[in-house]
Amino acid sequence: MTIALVATATTVLALVALLAGERRAAMAIKAIAKPIASSGFIAVVLSVGLPTSAYAQAVMGALILSWFGDVLLLWHDRRIFLAGLVAFLLGHVGFCVAFVAHGVDTRTAAAAAVALTIVGVVIGRWLLPQVPAALRVPVAAYIVVISVMAALAAGTGPVVLGAAIAFYVSDLSVALDRFVGARFVYRAWGLPLYFGAQLVFAWTVAYPASMT
Repeated sequence: MTIALVATATTVLALVALLAGERRAAMAIKAIAKPIASSGFIAVVLSVGLPTSAYAQAVMGALILSWFGDVLLLWHDRRIFLAGLVAFLLGHVGFCVAFVAHGVDTRTAAAAAVALTIVGVVIGRWLLPQVPAALRVPVAAYIVVISVMAALAAGTGPVVLGAAIAFYVSDLSVALDRFVGARFVYRAWGLPLYFGAQLVFAWTVAYPASMT
């Protein structure tokens, strides 16, 4: 557990540095702090060895894809942003696989899916007109996939559901920052929610008892 705690602390400290870099618009700080923060949640998983269960392997794959997404989203080029969007989309698919492998209460997931469909439609109708035409289909697909991920998380358990909701809301902050107006305030609450969610997912692999 000591290694996992150190890895968690590393993510938290790097997140503080990342927020400072975002506040100052200091690319050098962000380029160093963000990969370190992302590496921390991967290190939590590896603190107990290589994943062996289907759940652990799928979460690990999702976290690795998130790591690449984090790095790609450091830049504002549209093509690089699209690559980062795809990495995160595939990461959410990985979380979906993980939850199914763990076991999902289908009734709870179905009820959550209905609610999330309504939320997704509202967000899509508001957001998509502000998204560049070339990115509207990928962004729409992303909304669908993250909604499915959150619905499956609801059927998996309260811990992963909390992480999934935090991830969902953090992605809204990214959308606001990229398509509505670049403001530090969006990153100020979005980044802690995102890294907090990833740490929770990682801890459910390192210490499965934390899921209960």
